[in-house]
Amino acid sequence: MQPIEIMRATDAMYTVGAAFYFHPDTIARGKEAGLDGFRFYILGRGGVLGNVEPEVVHGAFGYFHPGLIAKMWTTASERVAPRDAARLYHECAHELGRAELADVDGLDGFVDAASQIIDSVEGASLPLFTAMRAEPVPEDAPAAAMHQAMVLRELRGSVHLLALVAQGLDSAKAHAIKRPDDVTVFGYETAPDITDEDRATWQRAEELTDELLVPAYAGLTDEQADALIAGTASMAAALGI
Repeated sequence: MQPIEIMRATDAMYTVGAAFYFHPDTIARGKEAGLDGFRFYILGRGGVLGNVEPEVVHGAFGYFHPGLIAKMWTTASERVAPRDAARLYHECAHELGRAELADVDGLDGFVDAASQIIDSVEGASLPLFTAMRAEPVPEDAPAAAMHQAMVLRELRGSVHLLALVAQGLDSAKAHAIKRPDDVTVFGYETAPDITDEDRATWQRAEELTDELLVPAYAGLTDEQADALIAGTASMAAALGI
């Protein structure tokens, strides 16, 4: 199977890797720490970068309006240290894996394949992915599978931002094209005007994202590719995705 075919067969990975973001248990853990769900998401996801300025977080996240990131990051980091929030956020991912994936077969193979992809990437120009990759992976398969799905999600997201920059499409337009119904949720008052050329540029960025990830997926053996695909499908089913 060719690398891009593997990517398409594991598209559910990106939903699996985000399944814990606003899960009720995650929101409850955040409230215990003094953070509402959205602040916990911003600080927990971006906290791997350390105690940085909001502009750094926006550069790593993309898509969001910079003013929204600045407000959420600043007010959240006044309550919880970013690195502490990140570790707590990852614990939420791990606990969801243990709760929902304990009976899923083949997770060891999934983790092996995912780790092969993750470890093969140099990481230059991908700060959020590399920061996430540096965090410890749990030893038990259910938690490790959720963790690596989360890291794979950040890998594609980081590479996609690089592709958008290469194609000259800014975050506001990229977001309006990808999530036209979520413009205000991401901090924008109104959606920018989108042209057919903008949509074509966004599509070229999607294709470039695939191309840039081909080397990482090309290193998989046939057995690893099968394990990654089967594991993704099983995890998605177990999580009701």
